[in-house]
Amino acid sequence: MELDVMQNLIEAAANGQRPTEDADVRSAVYATIAALDDGSLRVAEQLRPGDWQVNAWTKQAILLYFGMQEMVIHEVGPFQFHDKVPLKKNLDVAGVRVVPPGTARYGSFLEPGVILMPGYVNIGGWVGAGTMVDTWATVGSCAQIGRNVHLAGGVGIGGVLEPPQAQPVIVEDNAFIGSRCIVVEGAVIEEEAVLGAGVMITASSRIFDVREGADGKVYRGRVPAGAVTVDGVYPRKFPGGEAHIRCAYIIGTRSERHDKNLSLEQALRDYDITV
Repeated sequence: MELDVMQNLIEAAANGQRPTEDADVRSAVYATIAALDDGSLRVAEQLRPGDWQVNAWTKQAILLYFGMQEMVIHEVGPFQFHDKVPLKKNLDVAGVRVVPPGTARYGSFLEPGVILMPGYVNIGGWVGAGTMVDTWATVGSCAQIGRNVHLAGGVGIGGVLEPPQAQPVIVEDNAFIGSRCIVVEGAVIEEEAVLGAGVMITASSRIFDVREGADGKVYRGRVPAGAVTVDGVYPRKFPGGEAHIRCAYIIGTRSERHDKNLSLEQALRDYDITV
């Protein structure tokens, strides 16, 4: 089925113009999820560094797919699951390493060379070659993770399914996301950026650039390319007193001399930050 035909059928069903029981609609939905699973289709595509286009109809397909699927028992060795969506298969053929009990859901895509420790990749997620999803790190629905990225232990990459036109979380190539970081609500981590442990980036997060010459420029929900970013707070006055609100600070820039595979600790050490 051609992509434009699939898109038209799915958009019509999502808008209530065609019933989900329609055989053509069901075929379009299943074909879309299969294309997401084999990587021939993505929820979001990069137009240029930092600029992404969302294919909203693919998220509509995922939502329709949930409604079409029945709850079934999936058994994998000693593990039993009760869910609507099966797990990915043929990981050996795909050249992907998944360490038990790491889980990648059908409808997600992992490029060759991905290492998934006991973490999780949800439907619609895309993970690039050479990336490690470390222990208990999660890649939420439709999140797009670039190549040669390290999601350290316990990182939470949020899922964004609704509204369909909303941008998913984006982590671009060669980024380092430190242990226990949280990136949600369609936030963007641009290429080669480094997040120290525990940084939280949401769509409304204030990210203060305190590098020389930046004069405290404030970003919202986006960490610029190559920025070395750490957790912090800023004061804010309320009727009942002053509070300290969580934020992030850009304290430096990843040096050109750094190798792409430089560890997070080494990148932060240049700025005398301990993690």
